[in-house]
Amino acid sequence: MTRAVAGILLMAVLAGCAEPAPDGPYAPGLSQRGEAVDGAIVGHRLIRAGEYEMAIKAFSRAALEQGMTAEILTGLGSANLGLRRLGQAEKLLRDAIATDEAAPEAWNNLGVVLMERGETGEASEMFRRAYALDNGQSDSIRDNLRLALAKLDESGYGEQQEQDYKLIRRGSSDYLIRTIS
Repeated sequence: MTRAVAGILLMAVLAGCAEPAPDGPYAPGLSQRGEAVDGAIVGHRLIRAGEYEMAIKAFSRAALEQGMTAEILTGLGSANLGLRRLGQAEKLLRDAIATDEAAPEAWNNLGVVLMERGETGEASEMFRRAYALDNGQSDSIRDNLRLALAKLDESGYGEQQEQDYKLIRRGSSDYLIRTIS
């Protein structure tokens, strides 16, 4: 009998420690006092972490608030590039460079997509523009331009050489092309 009474008292004490739910037994919703982090910032962080699917969702949410800005288009294109969806990445990055506020990363990443598709001539032009917009500050853009120009010089009517490339992500949404030796 004393065990039963002690058990009931213990349950009553523990029940008094719990805070009552304000709106019932369900989990609380979103805090109306807090401010959400910008979806574009979240998207860039997710790209850095290699979470491309989640980055696409974050950039899509940001697009609902900000519209399809050059930054959003570049982020979506970069995330699709990370997922190797070259067709989608190319369309989004072309849309990004069509705007007045296109960043060098958009031109560079479009060049990477074009290199992956074997369009070396157009890719080298994209790298040139990215390098010019960046004022030569980015080593990865310079290296991509060098590689594209070297591949362009090697192309000729002689013997076909097969060369494999590897995509390396550097920074938040910046890609570098390397030859596989």
